[in-house]
Amino acid sequence: MAKLVIEVLEASDLMPKDGQGSANPFVEVDFDEQRQRTSTKLKTLYPSWNEKLVFDIENLRNLPNKTIEVIVYNDNKHGHYKNFLGKLRISGMSIPFSESEPMIQRYPLDKRGIFSHIKGDISLKIYAVLHGTENLKTESFQTAAAEGMQNLKNTEDRERNKKKKKEKELKTFHSLGDVLENPAEKPVIIEPKSDVSRAMHMQFPGQKPEYALVETRPPLAARMGYWGRDKTASTYDLVEPMNFLYVNVVKANDLPVMDISGSLDPYVEVRIGNYKGVTNHFEKNQNPVWNKVFAFAKERLQSHLIEITVKDKDVARDDFVGRIVFDIAEVPDRVPPDSPLAPQWYRLEKKTGQQMSHGEIMLAVWMGTQADEAFPEAWHSDSHSMDQTSLTDTRSKVYFSPKLYYLRVHVIAAQDLVPSDKGRNLETSVRIKLGDQGRVTRNSPIKHINPEWNEELMFIAYEPFDEYMVFSVVESGGGKEEVLGMLMKPVREFKHRLETSKLPDAEWFSLYKPYVAEEESDMHRKEGTFRTRILLRLWVDAGYHVLDESPHFSSDLQPAAKILRKSPIGILEVGFLGAQNLLPMKDKDGETTNAYCVAKYGTKWVRTRTLADTLNPRWNEQYTWEVFDPCTVITIGVFDNCHITGKEDAKDQRIGKIRIRLSTLETDQIYTHFYPLLVLEPSGLKKNGELHLAIRFTCTAWVNMMKRYGKPLFPKMHYVHPISLRHIEWLRHQATDIVVKKLARAEPPLRGETVEYMLDVDYNAWSLRRSKAYFARIMVLMNGISYVLRWFNGICYWKNPMTTILVHILCFILICYPELILPTFFLYLFVIGLWKYRFRPRHPPYMDAQLSQADVAHPDEVDEEFDSFPTSRQTDTVKMRYDRLRSVAGKVQTVVGDLATQGERVLAVLSWRDPRATALFVLFSLICAVFLYITPFQIVAVIIGIYVLRHPRFRSKLPPVPINFFRRLPSKSDMLL
Repeated sequence: MAKLVIEVLEASDLMPKDGQGSANPFVEVDFDEQRQRTSTKLKTLYPSWNEKLVFDIENLRNLPNKTIEVIVYNDNKHGHYKNFLGKLRISGMSIPFSESEPMIQRYPLDKRGIFSHIKGDISLKIYAVLHGTENLKTESFQTAAAEGMQNLKNTEDRERNKKKKKEKELKTFHSLGDVLENPAEKPVIIEPKSDVSRAMHMQFPGQKPEYALVETRPPLAARMGYWGRDKTASTYDLVEPMNFLYVNVVKANDLPVMDISGSLDPYVEVRIGNYKGVTNHFEKNQNPVWNKVFAFAKERLQSHLIEITVKDKDVARDDFVGRIVFDIAEVPDRVPPDSPLAPQWYRLEKKTGQQMSHGEIMLAVWMGTQADEAFPEAWHSDSHSMDQTSLTDTRSKVYFSPKLYYLRVHVIAAQDLVPSDKGRNLETSVRIKLGDQGRVTRNSPIKHINPEWNEELMFIAYEPFDEYMVFSVVESGGGKEEVLGMLMKPVREFKHRLETSKLPDAEWFSLYKPYVAEEESDMHRKEGTFRTRILLRLWVDAGYHVLDESPHFSSDLQPAAKILRKSPIGILEVGFLGAQNLLPMKDKDGETTNAYCVAKYGTKWVRTRTLADTLNPRWNEQYTWEVFDPCTVITIGVFDNCHITGKEDAKDQRIGKIRIRLSTLETDQIYTHFYPLLVLEPSGLKKNGELHLAIRFTCTAWVNMMKRYGKPLFPKMHYVHPISLRHIEWLRHQATDIVVKKLARAEPPLRGETVEYMLDVDYNAWSLRRSKAYFARIMVLMNGISYVLRWFNGICYWKNPMTTILVHILCFILICYPELILPTFFLYLFVIGLWKYRFRPRHPPYMDAQLSQADVAHPDEVDEEFDSFPTSRQTDTVKMRYDRLRSVAGKVQTVVGDLATQGERVLAVLSWRDPRATALFVLFSLICAVFLYITPFQIVAVIIGIYVLRHPRFRSKLPPVPINFFRRLPSKSDMLL
C-alpha cells in the first residue's frame, strides 16, 4: 500500500498564547479521515519537532483530489484545552512521488477567521512512497495527477452553480528546486485565493514561472526583532549578519636586517588555513607603516590559529623575519557603535616560538560583522586569488553624481566686425563651445559688420564651474570659414537665476583674434588687440531640474539650487542579500561570474563589493537614501566585473536590472523577494539568475508626503518657462555624458557601460518590439472602455432583464433628483476602491517580460533593436526591415487618416461645404432649441432614456439616423493626391 509521509520539522515566530510571551505548540495533521499529531514543545515560539507522520493512501490515483490539513495548536492545561496558532491546507497535486524529489518548504500559517491573530510559518517535507504489491511507476502517478486536474477543471463550473456557499480555497505550493542554502529562505508561489482574483489574473495574464517574482522569508532582524548581541540591528536590520575575523596590520618597528647589504624590504603575510592575505612591501625600510585591514569570513575559516608573519621581499626566495600567532577562540568581539579596537604592540617570535630580541609589530584583531566601518576598505578572503592592483575594483563604494545646472546663452548682436574681404556680404554665425558641448547659431539675417542674431542656446554646466566657455564669431561666405573674433569666459562668473527672478542684464564683451584669445586666458585686453565686441546675456538657471535619466522613471525631481529644495519625507532602505542561479558570464579562463550590484536613487549611487567566481553570491550589504518625493523610481542593476583580471579594455557585462517605484510600496512594510534578472540580447530574452533584495520605505513626514501628490512633478520653472522636448532630449544626452565621465574618474571607477545601462541612454531609440508593447498597453486600456460599452449594449438589448429594469429605475431616480448624480458617482468610486483594497498588489513591481513583449519578440526585431545608427547590417536585411516598417507605417497612416476624416466631418456640419446637410442641421438645431425651451429638462431626459434603453423589439438592425447623417458629411480625404 502507498504511504504519505509528512515530516514536521520546525516552526518560527508563532503567536504567544500562554500570557508570558511564549507557547506550548504541537502540530495536528488530518488526511483522508486519518489524524495524527506531534509531541508538544514547551515554552517556545520557535519549536523544532523533526518528527515523521505516516498516513495510508487507499487509492493513489485519487491523491491529486485529496487535501492535507495541517493545524498548529497551543497545548493549554496539559492537553485539556488547545489554542489555535495557525493552519494551512495543501493540495495533493503538489506532492512529489519519491523521497529524493521533495525539498523542505516553509509555509506561512493562515488565519481561521477574520478576527484571528496569527503569524509565523512552519517547515514541512511531504512525499509519497510505495510499499507491497502496488509497485506503481512514477509516470502512472503523474498521469493520475493530470487526470485529477482535468476532472477538477471539468466540474468547476457545475460546482459553482450548485453551491451557494464558497468552499475554502486550497493553496498549491510549487517547488522551485533546492537553490537556497538556508531553509528559512525557501520561496513559495501561491495560487489566487478567490474567483475575483482569478478574474483579475485572467485580465492580466501571468508571467512564465521562470520570470515570476518569488517571495521569501529570510531571518532578518527587522522581522525577528533581534540580531544576536549586535546593537546595530536597528541600522543593519534588512540583511543577515555575516561574521568576519578582522586583522588590522598597522606598522612595525625596529625590524632586524636580513640581507648581507644591510637592507630590509618588509611585508606582512596573514594566513588562516589556506587563506592568505599579503600587504605591500617597502624597500629598505625597517619601520614600515601599512595600515592594512584583512577580513576573513568566519564560516570559511579552516584553522583555529591566525599566523601573522613578517617577511623580507627577495628575488629568489623571501626570507622569514618574525611572526606572531593568535588563537581564534581568544579573539575579542567588537560590537558597533563601540569605538574601534585600539592596536597594540606585539613582540615578534622566531619559528621556534622564542621571542626575538628586537622587532615588534602593531596589530588589532577582533571579531565583527559587515556593519564594521573597516568592512568596505578591507581585503576579503573571497578575493584571495586576486592581485593587489585588482582589489580596488572589488570594494563597495558610494558615489554621487555631479550637481548639474542649465546654462543659458542669449546671443544678441555684434559690432564692428573686421572681415578679410570687406567688399562682399557677410554670412556670420556664433559658435559656442563648453567642454564637449558645441552649439551654433543660425546665420544672421543682417549681412554687414553689425549683425544681429537674438538667439538663445542652452548648455549643461556642473559644479565647481571650473570650465571656460569659448565664443567664436565665424564668417562662412565665399566657400571658406574665417574666425572674426573669439572670447573665453569662465563659467564661475555667470550670474545665477532662481525661479522667475529678473533676467540679468546683457553685457558687451570684447572679442580677440584666435591666437590672442588662447594666450590671454585672464581675458585682460592688451593694447592693439581689440577688434570688435559682442552683446551677450549669460546666466545659470538654478531653478530647473536637470534630467540625466528618462522622466518616465526618474529618481530625482528636485531643482538644482539647494535653497529651492524641499525637506525629505522619508527614508528608503535596501538590503542586498544575494543572488542565485547566475549564469557563467565568462567563456574561458575557467571563471564563472564576478558579480556586483549597482543602485541609483537621486544623485546617490551605491556599489556592492565584487564576489569573485561564484554563481550564488551573498553580499548582505544595506544602504539608505533620503526620499524627497514618493513618485520616484530606484534602479538596481547586477553586473559581471571583467576588470579584476587586469584587462583595461574589457567591459563589465550586464546580468540584469530592475526598477521599483516607491509609490507602489506600503510604508514600514518589508519586502523580501527574488527578482528575475532579465536581459534582452540580440539572440533574444535571457534570464541570468535571480536577485534577492529586502526593501523598506519609511515615512518620516506624513503630511508633507500627502502634500506632494498635489504639487507639480517638476520644479516651477519647468512650467513657467518650459523647455521644448527636442532640447530636453539633447540636454539629457549631454547630462548623461557628463555623469558618465565624472563617475569613470572615481576610484574605483564606475565605468561608462555600467552608468549608461543604469540611465537607459538608448530608451528612446526605435524598437518595433517596444512599439508593440506600447500598442498592447493602449489595447488594455481600450478593453476597459470596450467592456463598459458591451455592458451598456447588453442593458439596451435586455440580455439580463433584471439588470435592465434596475438601470431604468436608477435612471428615473437620477432624472427626478439630478442633485444625486455626482454624489452617486463618487460614492460608486468609493465603494469600488474599498472593494479592490482586498485584492491590492502585495509585492513590488518588477521587469515584466510579457508586458515588454520580450518573450515573444521575433529574432529579427530584436536584432534590429541592437543595430547601430547608422545601420551596419547587410543590404538585403535593411531592405526587408524597411519594407516591414513601411507596412507598419501604412497601418498607422490609415488610422491617423480615419481620425482626421472624422474630425473634418464634425467641422463640416456648420461649414456649408455640403449646403443641404448644413441646412438640415441648422433647421434641426432651431427645432431642438424651441422644443427644449418649452419642455422641462426632466421630460427630455426621460424621453432620451426611454429611447436609448428601448426594448430590442423596437430596434432596427440598420444604423440610426444620426450616424447615417454623420457618415454622409464631406471631408478633405477626396482632395488628397
